[in-house]
Amino acid sequence: MRRLASLAAFATSALVVAGGLLAFYAIDRFERPGPLAADTVIYIPQGSGVEAIARQLHQAGAIEEPLVFRLGVRLLGVGRELRAGEYLFAVALSTRDVIDLLRSGQTVVRRLTLAEGLTSYEIVALVEQAAALEGTVDTVPPEGSLLPETYHYARGDRRDELVARMGRARDKLLSELWAARAPNLPVATPREAVVLASIVEKETGVAGERPRVASVFVNRLRKGMRLQSDPTVVYGLTGGTGALGRALTRTDLQAPSPYNTYLNPGLPPGPIANPGRASLEAVLNPAQTAFLYFVADGSGGHAFAKTLAEHNRNVAKWRRFQKQNPN
Repeated sequence: MRRLASLAAFATSALVVAGGLLAFYAIDRFERPGPLAADTVIYIPQGSGVEAIARQLHQAGAIEEPLVFRLGVRLLGVGRELRAGEYLFAVALSTRDVIDLLRSGQTVVRRLTLAEGLTSYEIVALVEQAAALEGTVDTVPPEGSLLPETYHYARGDRRDELVARMGRARDKLLSELWAARAPNLPVATPREAVVLASIVEKETGVAGERPRVASVFVNRLRKGMRLQSDPTVVYGLTGGTGALGRALTRTDLQAPSPYNTYLNPGLPPGPIANPGRASLEAVLNPAQTAFLYFVADGSGGHAFAKTLAEHNRNVAKWRRFQKQNPN
C-alpha cells in the first residue's frame, strides 16, 4: 500500500514537473523573439478565425508555432479582439507582440496625393489605379466638387467612398472659406467661387502669385471685361479628359464654346478643374491691386500690368525670351 502511495506521489510530482516544464516552454516560445528577419506586411482578411490567422502568420514567417499563438489567444481571452487589416510586422516580433498588434488595429496607412488643378476625370483615373483599394467609381463627380490633397486609406477601403471623402472635404473647406470671404466680390455663390478658383489654379503654379492672379480676374469681372483665360479654352476642347498636347492656336481662341472666355463674357458655365485650398482662398480674399493683365515672364511666374500698353511691353519681353530659349 505504501509502495502504491509512493508511486502515486512520484507520478504526481513528475506530472507537476512536466507541466511546469511545458508551461515554461510555452511561455518561452510565446515571449521569445520571432522568426522574421525583415519587416513584413501581412494582410488579414475580414472574417478570419484564430486558426486561420495562426496558419497565415506561420506561412508568412511571422510566428514559429501556430499552436503557441492559438494557446496564447485562448489564455488571454482575446479571440474576438483580433482585427482584420493590413499590418506591418517588425523584425523578430514575439508571438505576444503579434497578438498585441492584431488587437491594436494599427493597420498600414496608405496615401494618395492629388495635385491641385486635376480634373475630376483625372482624379478618378488615379483612384482607379491606386493599390489596395476595392471596387470602382461608377460615376465621375461634377467638376470642381473634389478637394485635391493627400488622403490616407487602408487596404480594402472602397474607391467610391474615398472619392466621397474628397467631396465632403471640399464642401467643408468651401463652407468655411465662403463664410470668411472678402466683401463685394463679383462672385455671388460658392459655386461661382469654385469656377473662378479653378481658373486661377490652372493659370499659375506659383503659390505666392495666386492672390494677384485672382485679383486680375476679380478686377476684370468688376469692369465687365472678358477673362480671356487660355485654360478655359483648353477645357472646352478636351472636356477635362487630359492635356491638349499642343499649344493653343488662333483658331482655338476663335472656336465657339461655352468655356471660351475670349468670346464669352463673365465666368464659364462650370469649373475647369478641382482647385486646392490656396486658390479658393485667393479668390475669396484676393490681393488688392489694379492689375488687369498678366503674362509669363520666363522665370516660371508672371509679369502683371495695370494698362494694356504696359501689358503689351510685357508680352514683347516674353516673346523675346521664347525666341532666345526655344526649348
